[in-house]
Amino acid sequence: MSNCVSTAAHRGTGDGEIKVSQDGTKDYRTVQDAIDAIPPHNTRPTVIRVWPGIYKQTVHVPKTKNHITIAGLSPENTVNTVLTWHYTADTKIDHQKESIGTFKCGSTIVEGEDFIAQNITFENSAPQGSHQAVAIRVSADRCAFYKCRFLGWQDTLYLHKGKQYLKECYIEGSVDFIFGNSTALLEDCKIHCKSAGFITAQSRNSSQETTGFVFSRCQITGNGGTSYAYLGRPWKPYGRVVFADTWMDACIKPDGWNNWDKTENERTACFYEYRCSGPGSSRSKRVKWARELVDKEAEQFVTNRFIDSDQKSSWLAQVAVRIPNPA
Repeated sequence: MSNCVSTAAHRGTGDGEIKVSQDGTKDYRTVQDAIDAIPPHNTRPTVIRVWPGIYKQTVHVPKTKNHITIAGLSPENTVNTVLTWHYTADTKIDHQKESIGTFKCGSTIVEGEDFIAQNITFENSAPQGSHQAVAIRVSADRCAFYKCRFLGWQDTLYLHKGKQYLKECYIEGSVDFIFGNSTALLEDCKIHCKSAGFITAQSRNSSQETTGFVFSRCQITGNGGTSYAYLGRPWKPYGRVVFADTWMDACIKPDGWNNWDKTENERTACFYEYRCSGPGSSRSKRVKWARELVDKEAEQFVTNRFIDSDQKSSWLAQVAVRIPNPA
């Protein structure tokens, strides 16, 4: 197996491309080995190009390594380029007395800023009923995901903190499967409810925080049943979620939102809908404390400004330049 990477990466700039393939014909056999090869405190972008395969290993992008892109070869290869592991919140490692908890159980953990993923599947393969089993935790600012898939059951996609942009992604799960306290915009994504539960559990801590989840032009699907999934519940009292121009099938419960068995949350949670459609979008039986936005109110949520307010130094514009062309 070759253990070489681009000479630019060895110079300490992080500028270059690293190739990963399980058959040993590229630079590295695992994604983690490629990440480890990037020098700490790199200042220039590095693309880790991943050939199709099921990569059974935890993946960690540390705080010291920024500007990393992990890219599959092309959108049609996304289903065959999988980063997967099976830890749950109850897992004990190396005979430790205490379980690792939700925060540490992610199959992939991203802590380096300015991270991009394209055409990759992130999976937690723990079976249904395994409680919290995170496919990916994102604890970094200015992260973007394009045409990625996030697979799991409970707590699939942990958007912990920072700002994130997801475009044309697929996210599935059952209980709280998109959760955390980041500022996230999800556009043109497909959200799939595998069984009874809650799509979102946003954890904004106060009315002063600018965090929240916005779903724009998304599609919510289910497994054929009716009225078994909530749009969300507040993990913390000021949880904020917006569904705009989103199609909802009949799996969404008529009341739409849940107060997490705390009536006091109804005074503080900000749960909104805007111009949604589909059999699950009817507002005739929605809870009274979640409401429909008017056009003027929706403006602050349905554009990129929600996650990228500084248009003079737009991080999303910089991301667009970094998106690699298909191999």
